[in-house]
Amino acid sequence: MYDQRSIIHSVGWSDGHLPRNRGPVTHLALHQNSISIFKTMNPRPLLIHSHYGWPPKPLNPYHMTPDLDSYDTIIVAFSGGKDSQASFLHLLDEGVPHDKIELWHHCIDGDGDRFMDWPVTEDYCRKFAEFWNVPIYYSWKTGGFKREMLRENQKTASIKFETPNDGTIETGGTRGNNSTRRKFPQVSANLNVRWCSAYLKIDVGACAVRNQPRFEGKRTLFITGERAQESKARANYNTLEPHRSDLRNGKRKQRHVDHWRPIHQWTESQVWEIIERYSVNPHPAYHLGWGRVSCATCIFASEDQWASVREIMPDTFDEIADYEDEFGFTIRQNKNVRELADRGQSFDGIQNAEMVRQAVSETYDQPIMLTNWTLPEGAFGDSAGPS
Repeated sequence: MYDQRSIIHSVGWSDGHLPRNRGPVTHLALHQNSISIFKTMNPRPLLIHSHYGWPPKPLNPYHMTPDLDSYDTIIVAFSGGKDSQASFLHLLDEGVPHDKIELWHHCIDGDGDRFMDWPVTEDYCRKFAEFWNVPIYYSWKTGGFKREMLRENQKTASIKFETPNDGTIETGGTRGNNSTRRKFPQVSANLNVRWCSAYLKIDVGACAVRNQPRFEGKRTLFITGERAQESKARANYNTLEPHRSDLRNGKRKQRHVDHWRPIHQWTESQVWEIIERYSVNPHPAYHLGWGRVSCATCIFASEDQWASVREIMPDTFDEIADYEDEFGFTIRQNKNVRELADRGQSFDGIQNAEMVRQAVSETYDQPIMLTNWTLPEGAFGDSAGPS
């Protein structure tokens, strides 16, 4: 166990005093037996938190910024939406070298049928990465959303992920008991019933880190773009904490992985401001009227979103509605998607035939940077999405 004086001495300071300066104040955090150094513009001393319970109060996560220079690799979980874009652009603002950054995109439909996600998303993300000259790696659950949803007396599928040097790796899918799902995820902050986030994104990302030896003996920062403004549940997220793939105290091997939410305290205005400053052309769904970009047929979709999906992706809409009938179990309690769409009003933006064509195409052929940038139709609008 460490006491405060031993922690301070361990990084070369004495007498329990932090260095005085006019810039960001440096603070320390203890995670188990490991020390992390953070910087903050808040001059008020922060408490050091230990899993041993000393001192009794944790660091205030809302003021913590990691020392970006201390990491070997910085991974941005990149959906193609505005918040993941803002997270990446914030790294550029902070002067992080491009060759230290990787974009990781989790393919919701995987290698299965196109079902839930926007068809254009994967190529939009690829073109974004190419424009900024950073690598992008894709990962997915074998069979994607549909295979997991239709699982009947089966194990959950394996996970596949791309790597810089070893091609595509496949792991998992062989352990555990057979079970049956045959229902859509439910609208809830509980990831046990909202299984799409856990099975198709969170677990996939952690698995890709755990199964790449290149992260062993290294310091890795894993970035996601959740914001407190989005929901009460997300408001309670820590800004900085050990990632679920972290193994900094492993006995046979060590892997230091921190999880940072750099824009957690940002407003939507701040997000659009940085995107405008870099003149980034937002994902086509924003131009159609969507205020958030997750899946095209996200289970959190509003009535207006379902009405819009029914117009621009009628086959996908009908397939989802038919599965609700088959399962006898709807996405929303007491209302099926047909009823939701009937109650909604389609976005005005879907009258833009060219943008509809782009959104439902698997090839993105628009510029990534705009000369004359304007707010997209969906900005500050219908922001139904994961909470």
